[in-house]
Amino acid sequence: MGVTLTRARRHWSDQRVLISTEADLTAAGLVLDAVADPMRRRILTALATEELCTTHLQAVLDAKQTLVSHHLRILREAGLVQTSPCGRFTYYRLTPGALDGASTALAQVAEASHRPPARRAC
Repeated sequence: MGVTLTRARRHWSDQRVLISTEADLTAAGLVLDAVADPMRRRILTALATEELCTTHLQAVLDAKQTLVSHHLRILREAGLVQTSPCGRFTYYRLTPGALDGASTALAQVAEASHRPPARRAC
C-alpha cells in the first residue's frame, strides 16, 4: 500500500509537479497516523507475537479499556489489525502484510541516509 506519484503538467504553469490521488494519500495518512502514536506502536508490538483480546491488552499496556478500545478502532480503520470473535471476547491480530509498503519505503530512506547526499547545482 504505497503512495503512487505521477508527473503532471498544469495548464497554468510550466512547472512539473508530483501529484498523488486522494485515496493514496488517505490510506498512507491512516497508516502513518496509526503507527505514530506510542500506545498504538505498543499494541502492534504486543500483537506481533500473539493474538490478544482487549482484556489482555489492558494488562500489557496498563491502560483503561476505553483507551485500548479507542486505539484498536484506529488500528482497525487503518487496516493494520483484524478481529476474530471468541465467545464474548474479540481477539486482535496483525493484518498480514499491512505494514510491508511502509516498511519498504522507510528501509529505502534509511539506506539512502547512509550514503553521502548528492548536491544539485542551483
